[in-house]
Amino acid sequence: MRLVALFLLLCTSLAHAAAPVVIKRPIDLDTGTGVLHGSLLLPQQDTPPPVALIISGSGPTDRDGNNPASGRLDNLKRLAQLLASEGIASVRYDKRGVAASRPAAPDERDLSVEGYVADVVAWAHQLHADPRFGPLVLIGHSEGALIASLAAPQADARAVITLAGSGRPIAQVLREQLAERLAPAQRVRGDRLLDRLQAGQTSLDVPASLREVFRPTVQPYLISLFRQDPAAAFARLQVPALIVQGRNDVQVDVQDAERLKAAKPDAHLVLIDGMNHMLRITPKAMSQQRDSYTNPDLPLARELGEQVVAFIRGLQAG
Repeated sequence: MRLVALFLLLCTSLAHAAAPVVIKRPIDLDTGTGVLHGSLLLPQQDTPPPVALIISGSGPTDRDGNNPASGRLDNLKRLAQLLASEGIASVRYDKRGVAASRPAAPDERDLSVEGYVADVVAWAHQLHADPRFGPLVLIGHSEGALIASLAAPQADARAVITLAGSGRPIAQVLREQLAERLAPAQRVRGDRLLDRLQAGQTSLDVPASLREVFRPTVQPYLISLFRQDPAAAFARLQVPALIVQGRNDVQVDVQDAERLKAAKPDAHLVLIDGMNHMLRITPKAMSQQRDSYTNPDLPLARELGEQVVAFIRGLQAG
């Protein structure tokens, strides 16, 4: 028994010893039109590790995955920590106009998809020039998946990973959501607003029930967003890609992931049973998912980490 106990203690000690030492530092990017602030996790090892640039989702979502509307969530922070424990560096950052990077765009009327893409490309150039890092992988969550796909060619990314990324134009998604949630009269007004925005025209006639989504100050950004086709952007990628989608996601459907796969047949598609939009295992019903949108202590789906780490390690092997 003593021999067995000693063996188990030795195995445990070796496992702890194998975990990399991780440097945690703030990291900034001066874009020339404002400074973006982020967080770096850098495992210490003999060779430069691959580095993931993590791109958050829509609205005022910060580097950690937190949004003022839902509170602290920390799903992207947990993802970065998981990668670091597996020897993969990461940079996650507050987008222009969000949290610590708010001074870079204090007026949301100045935001655009093209601006977000340019910022990813600028981050990529900075990371490529830093000898501490190996190959660059772009990881985009939700709307960040579209930004990653659009930026990858100019960013000289080694690969792209989409997490809960839409495969349809966002205007189409919004029309479907309005049809499900609004009374007929309100839905008609919402459709008219979408028609104007898709035509590149703003509108001040926004009913109170739709103001959060279509407020005049966010309309320039929506116009830039509605010009994009996520599947077409994904199809243009010339690098390896991983599509990760949860089957219990009530915001992005499995069909979106399948559409991305159809656009780029050589991409690897992973559908995770029980995972929702916040990358956690939850029941299917939205009414039972609320804790996953507000509780930072909930773990990420185990298979998510396994698949992302295996994909990045496969790039190194290749």
